[in-house]
Amino acid sequence: MAEYQNIRTGRHCAFVLHAHLVFVTKYRHRVFTDAHLKRMEEIMRAVCADFECELVEFNGENKHVHLLNSLKGSRRLRQEYPELVRHYGRAQRLWSGSYFAGSVGGAPLSIVRQYIEQQNRPL
Repeated sequence: MAEYQNIRTGRHCAFVLHAHLVFVTKYRHRVFTDAHLKRMEEIMRAVCADFECELVEFNGENKHVHLLNSLKGSRRLRQEYPELVRHYGRAQRLWSGSYFAGSVGGAPLSIVRQYIEQQNRPL
């Protein structure tokens, strides 16, 4: 059963929502290093704070990132790491147009966290 400790409220709603997001690079190019992932996590935590969201867990591999409750922030990453431009391709984009967004639903957050922590982060 989902945990209902931190119920959020809006003007006409009350909700508890945890989302597991996975963003994949265009053509699944292996582009990220540990430094990229560390900075991306900082950026995504700041974006979440701006939207009054909490980034519960973050991790990734060289071609994708996993987030539990967050958004992607490639604009800032692109500004700080211009060498990533070689991976953009003709469309001049880092991210693929495809993405996965799943409601954690009844899965315990500890299980989702454990899955994200177990990603093979590049050295």
